[in-house]
Amino acid sequence: MAERGATVIEHPNRDSAASRTTKTLVVALMLFSAVLLAIATVGGWSRIQGAKGVQIAFVLLYLVIAFYVSRWRSGLLPVAAALAIVLLMFAAISGPEWFERDKAGFSDPALNSSLLGVLTFVLVPLQVLLIVFAARGFSQRWGVEVERRA
Repeated sequence: MAERGATVIEHPNRDSAASRTTKTLVVALMLFSAVLLAIATVGGWSRIQGAKGVQIAFVLLYLVIAFYVSRWRSGLLPVAAALAIVLLMFAAISGPEWFERDKAGFSDPALNSSLLGVLTFVLVPLQVLLIVFAARGFSQRWGVEVERRA
């Protein structure tokens, strides 16, 4: 129990339904993106050239950022949006390449190349949504603190 006259810190911008919904959506989009990227990475591991470390780093970063955003750390929202822009570009560029593996001389990875192409293309709209909701969450100013006496 707080002492009489003690100061209590409140975060009024976290109480609205819009803020709670935005936080939930950002965390869900980051987790879903990390899962899809992990599946695509594992499924195409034998055929991915040179970007394995980058993909693993993206999965780990998305999981760590999702954890901190779930704890109302709004400072990571611009970082999440920036990473989403980079992943969006990677996914948009590499998606068609998975569909072109049906020609002679190409061997299939662990998962079907078409499935990997679809998973990669699904990452594109997910990243667009993540950018939008991360920007929305940042504009909601979750970090604003108000002091009041207990």
